[in-house]
Amino acid sequence: MLFRERTDVGKAKEMFLAEIKGMEKTELLPATSSIGRVLSTSILAPRNVPHYRRSAMDGFAVRSVDLMGASPTNPVMLQVTDEVIEGTCAPVNTGDCVPDDADAVLMMEDTISIGDMIEIRAQVHPGKNVGEIGEDVRKNEIIFNKSHLLRPCDIAVLASLGINNVKVYAKPIVAIIPTGKDLLPLPGDDVPPPGKTLDINSLMIGEYVKKWGGIARYCDIVPEDKQLIEDIIKANLDTDMIVVSGGTSVGDKDYVPAVVEKLGKKLVHGVGLSPGKPTALGVADNVPILCMPGYPAAGLVALFAFGKSALRKAGNIPDIPETTIRATLSGKIMSREGYVSYARVILDGDIARPLMTAGAGILSSIAKSDGFVIIPENVEGYEEGSKVDVVLIE
Repeated sequence: MLFRERTDVGKAKEMFLAEIKGMEKTELLPATSSIGRVLSTSILAPRNVPHYRRSAMDGFAVRSVDLMGASPTNPVMLQVTDEVIEGTCAPVNTGDCVPDDADAVLMMEDTISIGDMIEIRAQVHPGKNVGEIGEDVRKNEIIFNKSHLLRPCDIAVLASLGINNVKVYAKPIVAIIPTGKDLLPLPGDDVPPPGKTLDINSLMIGEYVKKWGGIARYCDIVPEDKQLIEDIIKANLDTDMIVVSGGTSVGDKDYVPAVVEKLGKKLVHGVGLSPGKPTALGVADNVPILCMPGYPAAGLVALFAFGKSALRKAGNIPDIPETTIRATLSGKIMSREGYVSYARVILDGDIARPLMTAGAGILSSIAKSDGFVIIPENVEGYEEGSKVDVVLIE
């Protein structure tokens, strides 16, 4: 397969992301339904948390001045009552309101009960074991900034402030367009006839789109027809991103890159990615278009290399770093200089066993693997025993 140009992966990704503008569509959601969503506005605290002085311990609310000089040889006796005045203390549990005249809480284990009195052998300073008003959150404080990705712990903070609804960015809609006269739609209960394959790419792409925070719009299979491909792309320019599967090579019927160029701008066609060299990237009517190879393994690598970051930028979703594990190779991994190579490995503790380094159409090798070892274009593979970072396929 020959390409007039082969663009560096890093440069291709930079060019692609530079064309993508974050969406402006928003929606109001119940806070309890917004985990994993991205705030479209900053949130200010409508009240203090706590909104009262609260005890941080089980014990007794006291006036610290009453315990001045207390020691094992000079214990202080206080009477236990329901209020705190000179010479008295009040029992409190963790989270209870501390009486107004008390300025400290003495831990239960630091006292000895004697009838309705307690014996104290240590001093406490003002504020000891007392949570002041606004200690956790102060009214009008910025709790979360715009573009914050909401986590379960964040929802708990919102609930503590009485915030029941939040304004978030709408999920980016990604159109998935499969191409090829050899494809058959799912479900496929029967064995396809020779020369035909099931459209598993659309399913794979759609599941990753949903996992990464988007909404998948599945399109019907389009044969290798330039006008039909143009029509389906134009029909989906109302989305936030388009992923076309297949039709990206340099054969007579690989029309997709040329159609993208006609409709807008073709940024690159042919990248230094293995597998995934036939990948094309472009934009039409401000909609980013990822044209990935039809071979499943190559397509998935292209999706990981370009699609994830593009989808997240389109949806204003923070681009979270990949989860990696440091491991030792149990065997040699080969790669081509000038190409960023995604080598599949199986993890056994801190040992990475190479599974397969070739076969762009063999998706099962990815399903059997735990992750990729991404080999830079200036490195000719890794020797057995090398320490490598494994990017997990989650």
